[in-house]
This record gives sequence, structure tokens and C-alpha cells, in this order.
Amino acid sequence: MLVHRFYDARRAALATVEPNIAHHALARLDAAWPGDLLVVTQNVDDLHERAGSRRLLHMHGELRSALCAACGHRTPHDGDLPPATPCPACGARTLRPDIVFFGEMPYQMARIEAALAAADLFVSIGTSGAVYPAAGFVQLAAHYGATTLELNLEHSAGSGLFDETRLGLASTLVPEWINTLLSSRQTTP
Repeated sequence: MLVHRFYDARRAALATVEPNIAHHALARLDAAWPGDLLVVTQNVDDLHERAGSRRLLHMHGELRSALCAACGHRTPHDGDLPPATPCPACGARTLRPDIVFFGEMPYQMARIEAALAAADLFVSIGTSGAVYPAAGFVQLAAHYGATTLELNLEHSAGSGLFDETRLGLASTLVPEWINTLLSSRQTTP
């Protein structure tokens, strides 16, 4: 099946990439921030985890996971995932990549929406702002009173919805923003 081969190739490619400066900066924020924090990623790679982030949610699934279409069991999976691979939980030969396909509901939307409703600050990093439901997160966070910040290479489809937009490379913008955020936190009584 083409879908299985496509994700097998993406999974194999993970061995050739490393977390970037922005991933490491977010992991530093995760480790240092004493309050609530949730990094929600649309990416299906494991670069945030490898950088050290722990308060993380993959809304579109994970390359290194397989999902049973019969029973819903998720299992860690590296290497190829041929069609008809049996599920370790129920035995059905319906394991597939644990990826949210077009038309499927992203994972943990209730948890994401609760975090947006409670957020003081919502930051969007490196997205087109054109794919829903994630494209609507800025509006939901703002509706509940969060300050909104976009860090992006170029203006997104939703740039006008943010309180502030900063343009540039994530490898520059994200560490600068996190340094400022953590410095201001240390000087505040």
C-alpha cells in the first residue's frame, strides 16, 4: 500500500535529522517554566522529544507509532509497517501509521481547547495558518483573553488575528523570545 510505504520512508528519514535550535529552545522553556505549558505540534516527527520537551502533544499523530484500525490500540513502532501487520493487542491485521489523515479529527482536541481556554499567552510558531482546526486556535485563545504572538518566516493566513507578529527564522526568533520570556520571569517578584 502506497500510504504505508510513504510513512515507512518518512520514519526511516528520521534517523537523518536532528532537532534544531528552536526545538532545543522550546525544550529549555519546558524545563524552566514553572507554570502550565503545553507545546502542541502538527508535526509527526519526534524532534521535540529528542530536544527534551515533555509537555507536548502531537495533534496529527506520530511517525514512530502504529494504530490498530480495529481496536484503536497504539503501539510504538520503528521500521517498516507492511499492510496487514497484526495488532499486538487484538491480533487484527489492521495496523496502520498512527497519523491523522485528511478528514480525520486531530488527536486530543478537548485537551487542546481546554489549554487554549486557560492560556495567558498563545504563541504560534512556523505555520501557514491555513489548516483547520489549528488555524482557529489563535481566535479561540484570544476569545478567552490570551495575548497572541506569531513567530513565523512570513505572514501566515491568520497574521491579522495576532496581537503581534514577528517575522524571521525560527532558529533566531524562538530562542530570542524564550530568552526574553525567561529573563522577565526571573526579574519579576
